[in-house]
Formats: sequence, structure tokens, C-alpha cells
Amino acid sequence: MIKSVRRFLSASGKGMKRSAIREILKVLQKPGMISFAGGLPAPETFPVADLRDIVIEVLDKSGAEALQYGTTEGDAGLRNALVERHNKQGLHIGIDNLIITSGSQQALDLIARIFIDPGDYVLCGLPSYLGGLNAFTAYSVKLKGISLDSNGMKPDELEKAIIHLKESGRNIKFIYLIPDFQNPAGITLPESRRIKIMEIAEKYDLLIVEDSPYREIRFSGEQQRMMYELDTTGRVITLCTFSKILSPGFRVGWVIGHPDILDKIAMAKQTADLCTSSFAQKIIALYIEKGLLEKNLKKTIALYSERRDFMIKCFRNYMPENVSWTEPEGGLFLFVTLPPHLDTDDVLRKAIERNVAFVSGSSFFCNDSGRNTMRINFSYSNPAEIEEGVKRLSAVIREELTGK
Repeated sequence: MIKSVRRFLSASGKGMKRSAIREILKVLQKPGMISFAGGLPAPETFPVADLRDIVIEVLDKSGAEALQYGTTEGDAGLRNALVERHNKQGLHIGIDNLIITSGSQQALDLIARIFIDPGDYVLCGLPSYLGGLNAFTAYSVKLKGISLDSNGMKPDELEKAIIHLKESGRNIKFIYLIPDFQNPAGITLPESRRIKIMEIAEKYDLLIVEDSPYREIRFSGEQQRMMYELDTTGRVITLCTFSKILSPGFRVGWVIGHPDILDKIAMAKQTADLCTSSFAQKIIALYIEKGLLEKNLKKTIALYSERRDFMIKCFRNYMPENVSWTEPEGGLFLFVTLPPHLDTDDVLRKAIERNVAFVSGSSFFCNDSGRNTMRINFSYSNPAEIEEGVKRLSAVIREELTGK
């Protein structure tokens, strides 16, 4: 029996950390627990009956092909369906601009693998998606956080950070953004700011990774053009997924970008999983072809809009006055800020004792700040659970504020 695995680990292996989000999901098995923690879609949105019929049709018509290995770039039927769909939405892409991945999380890993050398810098939001930060740090990257305001990442601060890093001899590879209903903050970048950030990226010759899992879950406000659509120089790489608009169980996402970049992603993917599930891709392609994706997406948006509105109502009714939160136009999350002297790690421990869970905001800050913040998911729980969960959480926060 070996004494310790650690001495065999690489530097990356030693530096790996468990996801705070995945770890907290373990406590959700506790009876009576109400979870605002994971970014989980509502099971009611899963079109089980329609998919049952689609699965049978795929097996009847192309069963052997569906159960075989596929190409690394992805099923041609699905890629063409996505190209057509995006072009109707305002993009101008061909099949060579799109590759299928095993979820957008794999895309984050592949992008890190092909672009990041140890010691390189990536610029990201303060806060930013934990899964993206973990994917990058696994390749020994240095993260530089840029503050957000109510309109997202601050361009002036971004440019100052770039200048400072370059003058210090640092190598910056890309800017990582979630422009629509940012995870965890729920903020959307207005087009004017997208253009400004694009100009900064062009000025200093940086790539932009546009992570876009929530874009189509919009309840209100005006749709902003994708950064990929605004790009004229081939520097934007856009990540999308079916996890939030159909089902995370398929583990199917896609990347849009310059063909030369996608070629490198395909090479990296060949050593990762050879190909994404052919079966899942053919199911989704036929689902889109029949017009069912758009139909089900409308129902999903309506449900999540109702739950967001109801959760905000409950926050207004039950939360102490000195607690604030974002009110996003779409997506899955509210971001909550408590008074500066409170630590949401402490709040979380007591909340779990009261059978309500969330994710502490510090997990999303690459500089270990944000300790008085929390991310709250509104998509998964039903209205009765939302109200009871907000009551429990509000009670814990009041106790922390009063010291009782």
C-alpha cells in the first residue's frame, strides 16, 4: 500500500480544489433541506414525453449511427441546426465556426489547455463563475479580477489592469466574461460596454472568452448583441450549452469561434473524450428540427420569470433592511450583499442547520474578497419552497445582525 498519493501528483494535481458548489450539493440530501445553492434547472422544464418519442425515432431511423463513435467536431445535423439558429438570431457563421463539446464546462477546460502556460494571466470579473476560474487555475494561471458595477465589468479598471500587467512583464492571454445574466451577479453588459471592452481587447491584442449559458433565459429588458456578433477581428470565442435551455443530463454544449481556434480545440478534445455522445447529439438535432426546443424554451422562461418575481417579492417581505440584492432580467441567480462585517461562510453553517442552503459569494472572487455576499438560485425551488427558504434564511441573517 502506498503511503501517500500526494508525492505522485503533478503541480496541477496538488493545486486542485474541490468546487464549493459541487461540495455543498452533498448536504442537500438532508431531509427537509431547501436548496438555493446549485444552478439547477427546474425538473418541470424537462420535456420527458417529447424526448421519449424522439429517442424512439432516432433509434428507429439511425440507431446504428447514433450508438457509434462520432466525429470530434460533432454531428453535422446538430451543427447545421445550430448554425441556422444562430444566423436567424443575427450571427453570420458557417459550420466551420462551430464545434460540439461535452458541455460548456469541457469547453472551458479545452480553452485553458490550448492557451494557458503556467504563469499566464487571465482577466475575469469580481465576482465570476467558479467553474471557469477552477478550469483556468488547473493550468497554473494567474487570475486578475476586475470589479463589476450595475453594468458589469468596468472598462476603465480593465484597461488599467492590462497596462499595469504588461508594464510588469506579465503575459495576458484572454478576458473571461459572462455578458448575459452573469453568474453569480445576474448582471448584463449593455452593448455600449461590450463595444468598449472589445476595443480594449483589440488595442492590446487579447482574446475574449464569452461564456453564454444563460443568454436565452431572458424575462425582461432588451436583448443585447453577442460579443461574437460585435467582433470584427476573430478574437471572440463564445461558449453555449443545452444545460440551461433543455437538459444538463445530455452534457452537450458548443463553441463558436474562428476556424483556426476551433481546429486547436478539436485536437485537444481528441485527447479528452474523442467525441461527444453521438446519441445525445442526434436526439437534440431532431428535437430542434421538430421545433420543440423553441416551444419548450418559452415555457421555461415563463416559469423562471414567475419564480424570480416571487423570490424578489419574498426578499422584500422578509429580508432585513440593510440587505441588498440584484434583480436580474434573466438567468438563474440573485446575488445578495450583507453588511460588510458579516461572513456568509458563518451564515451558511447556521443556515444549513435550519435546512436552507446557498453558495457563499467568496467562492466567486479570485482575490478572496466578497465574504459578505451570497449567490441564490431561484430556478429550482417551487414557490412554497422559495417562501419558506427565504423565511429561514432571513431569520438566520437577522440573528447574525443582532448577535442573538
